[in-house]
Amino acid sequence: MSFRFAPSPARRRPSLTPMIDVVFLLLVFFMLAARFGQDGALDLAIGAGVAQDWQGPPRLLEITADGLRLNGGAITPEALGRALSRLTETATDPIVIRPGDAVSLQRLLDVMSGLRADGFTNLVLVAP
Repeated sequence: MSFRFAPSPARRRPSLTPMIDVVFLLLVFFMLAARFGQDGALDLAIGAGVAQDWQGPPRLLEITADGLRLNGGAITPEALGRALSRLTETATDPIVIRPGDAVSLQRLLDVMSGLRADGFTNLVLVAP
């Protein structure tokens, strides 16, 4: 008695089409998710620990978690530019900014960007 086995089928080569589809989908995803453009930058002067001769009225802006304080008094962000323009002679007069402990970095940058938009260029950041 002899056994006959059926001839083995020809080997199929795997299709590369699904892999190519996945690669192109990943490429499109990363192209759409990427940020194209320049990151903004703010020039910043760090306040030194040595007292210097101060000329003119005080210009201390405190940023707290619940608002802004200019020279100890509460102020709204909309009125900040007008109040600082009364305290400064030129746009290059220093404005000292002191963030509070619970202030996020984004809030600090938003306030500083607003001051830059109002024309104030000499911002000095001091530690809380």
